[in-house]
Amino acid sequence: MNFSKDKLQHLPLIKPTASFMLSHPAHMIALGFGSGLAPKAPGTIGSLWGWASWLLIQQHLAMPAQAILIFTGLLLGWWACTVTAHHMGVSDPGSIVWDEVVAMWLIFCLLMPSSFLGQLAAFALFRFFDAVKPGPVAWADQLFKGFGWKGGFGIIFDDLVAAFCTLLTIALWRSF
Repeated sequence: MNFSKDKLQHLPLIKPTASFMLSHPAHMIALGFGSGLAPKAPGTIGSLWGWASWLLIQQHLAMPAQAILIFTGLLLGWWACTVTAHHMGVSDPGSIVWDEVVAMWLIFCLLMPSSFLGQLAAFALFRFFDAVKPGPVAWADQLFKGFGWKGGFGIIFDDLVAAFCTLLTIALWRSF
């Protein structure tokens, strides 16, 4: 698959639809199984989907299997985000929300067990770090910009840094 930037400049920008999502398995994954199609705040909707799906997943998988699922989700997401961004002709489309989903899985895997309020705080902190992109999150967001495999990794990387910042904030909060 050729991901040259010159080729992508000639592609039309595509606002994803359900038919676009269903046209390729990578689109289904990258668009968070439909949560990225939300007309407003797709990143927030994708994060909510990550939270809700984790609550189901954790009931059926032991910790080692959870870690394998997250690692596999990261690798699969790297591929899916790369392919979908290429097909859309946009380096980091807002409708790609797999990065939020897998970041929420990572946060909740390391946070649980936690009360509803603790989970809500983690969700709110992650959304803050992901949307505002302070300090290290902004650095991570700029580090792997562009198309191709590097850009696909970049879509996910800033969310992993936002997840780390979320977990660090919660750890500091709990220590006081």
